[in-house]
Amino acid sequence: MTTLIQTTAVKPRTAPLALDAGLIAKYSTQGPRYTSYPTALQFTDQFTADDYQRHLLRARSIAAPLSLYVHLPFCRWLCYYCGCNKIVTKKPGVAREYLDHLAIEIELLTTEIGATRPVTQLHFGGGTPTYLDDAELTELVHLLASHFNLDANQEREYSIEIDPRTVSPDRLALLRGLGFNRLSFGIQDTDPHVQQAINRVQHTEEIIALVGAARAYRFNSISFDLIYGLPRQNCTTLNHTLDDVIALLPDRIALYHYAHLPARFAAQKAIERHNLPSASEKLAMLSLATTRLIEAGYVYIGMDHFVRPEDELAQCQKKGHLQRNFQGYSNTLAPDVLGIGVSAISAIGDSYAQNSRDISDYYKKLDAGQLPIDRGVIKSTEDQIRAYVIMQLACNLRVSAQAFTDKFSISLWEKFADVQPKLEEMQQDGIVIIEHDGITITETGRMMLRNVCMVFDQYLNAHTQSYSKTI
Repeated sequence: MTTLIQTTAVKPRTAPLALDAGLIAKYSTQGPRYTSYPTALQFTDQFTADDYQRHLLRARSIAAPLSLYVHLPFCRWLCYYCGCNKIVTKKPGVAREYLDHLAIEIELLTTEIGATRPVTQLHFGGGTPTYLDDAELTELVHLLASHFNLDANQEREYSIEIDPRTVSPDRLALLRGLGFNRLSFGIQDTDPHVQQAINRVQHTEEIIALVGAARAYRFNSISFDLIYGLPRQNCTTLNHTLDDVIALLPDRIALYHYAHLPARFAAQKAIERHNLPSASEKLAMLSLATTRLIEAGYVYIGMDHFVRPEDELAQCQKKGHLQRNFQGYSNTLAPDVLGIGVSAISAIGDSYAQNSRDISDYYKKLDAGQLPIDRGVIKSTEDQIRAYVIMQLACNLRVSAQAFTDKFSISLWEKFADVQPKLEEMQQDGIVIIEHDGITITETGRMMLRNVCMVFDQYLNAHTQSYSKTI
């Protein structure tokens, strides 16, 4: 019988500091980030609000914790690089109308799923969650608290995405008082010329003041989002940005590759293509950022994320307990995620359900007393098997053959014998190690982590061009 077992493992490369240009070129393709499996491209309108309601009712009797995601789509300014589901407006009353409809949706949801499960994870995303004013943010948190069992345990993860231009130290104090203990700052780049090119000018001095305030208010974790490959960006400007970032020592850093897709994201048409760095310049920037962050003491846990070695994510990965969902990496992941708001995605039981992506349709369904579901999918047994392997690799950089057999009563090697040639090729490239007891991602392989996960994705061939670059 054909197996994936190798008698001699290829010695892993020591670290992804000096990136191999040949490997980068070979594995720089398009693929998912695997915040879910199947990914959203497999969602269909055959999954209805009735299907969602049935899954919510089944989840009602579960005692396990619950995760809440609230999508707040509004932004005051248009950032040219952005591909998020957002509505750019300064029109008075839009937040009021949205909060009124969130209240309707929350009432519909808790009627089905109940209010007893402890909410150990809460995330406000967008858009710009801090588009809401202090009174509106307070109202929303109180609305959630009156319908759900918000956990008071200090181990909870209550996070919010922050546009530094929309907050002050006093607003951070309010957020801490409302129960948030984690902040994610959208930094992107600190160079003024790059900021002008993406229409997101924010002063570094203000970011320094906000980080100082966040530490004074004892937020558990501070994260920065950075992007490389932006217009007018080069190694010199990025190096200065890294100077600014490393000096502030955020607990977590997400370093994303800018995907220029103006045909899909209209705002990107404002970016002049000749201002974009070349492929070789982007590779040099990735190498620079990776080297500098690791030399500064950060651990590259994979999927674009660097964390301090004492951070819970690094510790959980070391122990093999790291988890992942639509909110990113987590150490206290609840088995079910309830998405609230326009375009929000829920993961309930063996289903994924996405709300209407058009706000008018979202409002219309809620006004009719209906759950605002637009599409979704029910995971097959095959989906669940592949999701397990993908998430083990994406989170813990290893899938155990024995744990796989214990869970699914089938051999890992027999189940995935068809991908043996691809895995062996990756082993020869120093990306994975294949041994009798499982598959392990090497240090070098962390940079190609999405590529390894893609080996186990049965849907990939039909949708590859719809995803961002893996490297």
